[in-house]
Amino acid sequence: MRNVYFVTNFNRESTEEDDFYSSPTPKRWSIIAMSAGANQSHHPDEHLQHHDRELIGNLHHTYNYLKSTGQMQTLKATELNNTRRAEVPIIFFNRVPKVGSQTFMELLRRLAVRNDYTFHRDVVQRLEVIRLAPERQQELAEMVMDLPEPSVYVKHVCYTNFTRFGLPMPIYVNMVRDPVERIISWYYYVRAPWYYVERKQAFPDLPLPDPRWLKKDFETCVLQGDPECTYSQNAVHEGIGDHRRQTLFFCGHGEECLPFNSAGALERAKYAVESQYAVVGVLEDLNTTLTVLEKYVPRFFSGASSVYFNEVNVLQKINKNNFKPPVSEEIKNLVRRNFTKEIEFYQFCKQRLYKQYLATQVPLK
Repeated sequence: MRNVYFVTNFNRESTEEDDFYSSPTPKRWSIIAMSAGANQSHHPDEHLQHHDRELIGNLHHTYNYLKSTGQMQTLKATELNNTRRAEVPIIFFNRVPKVGSQTFMELLRRLAVRNDYTFHRDVVQRLEVIRLAPERQQELAEMVMDLPEPSVYVKHVCYTNFTRFGLPMPIYVNMVRDPVERIISWYYYVRAPWYYVERKQAFPDLPLPDPRWLKKDFETCVLQGDPECTYSQNAVHEGIGDHRRQTLFFCGHGEECLPFNSAGALERAKYAVESQYAVVGVLEDLNTTLTVLEKYVPRFFSGASSVYFNEVNVLQKINKNNFKPPVSEEIKNLVRRNFTKEIEFYQFCKQRLYKQYLATQVPLK
């Protein structure tokens, strides 16, 4: 028996379109040109042209591209900073699972003392519902707006448009991770012995999972075509499928966000990141992430790099899973073939983070 605790169904046949997405087709948002997603039969990286892959691979490549096209001279940090659009000093961190958010949350908790704000997180729940009906979205937004200022609120939930309910816009932040590494991390996280000990302590009546399910490794799961490790394009999964869709946490609560690896969900997620989020950090590049957070959201993140790296040995142990075995690149590449849009979204977030960082390095004129 599987025991997965993220669910999306809110027992409603349909949901209203957010005002935020009122245009019929969201614009294709990009910073550095990217080609469209490939079908399943292509090589895992053919959804990006080789030249583009090199450009977005790291900060140095992004800088060279922007310099060669003349964009470095026109970069302005103010135009890339959505913090200035926020109407209240409240951070809404709708954290994605398995992107280092436990560590990031602990960093926020420690910075609360240093930077004089209050820290709040959602209570541990038996079932983590991440897609909410409109009335539940409004309740969440109203509860967050009732927090003392300044505050940070943390919850596993899809992007929620506060202004849709006539409420002030908070400061949105989040983190992302390589999508294939993330699903591998999730796969072993829900099988870790300590995970079930904690769940049983919190909810004693929860049944224990089938030992055969616990012992199955990720590579076997993929090669045998187990439904848990079959990533069918545009498939809609309620509950068990949510962990594979990083874009879901940025796309929103609408049904258009449900199909896995879909172009529509990708573009809506990009749109939210570009127009709403102050910073979306990248787990694989914490140096740049922390620097950008300090520059773009200083009220909350002043001293973040110092706190993190002075206490790195403690913070890196948070939620670390020592039971996760290595997975071969062959298997990862096999899985990547079905994650073209999810990978594109991850690369898009990296581009934006690097552009935000580089904008702070441009001399003021």
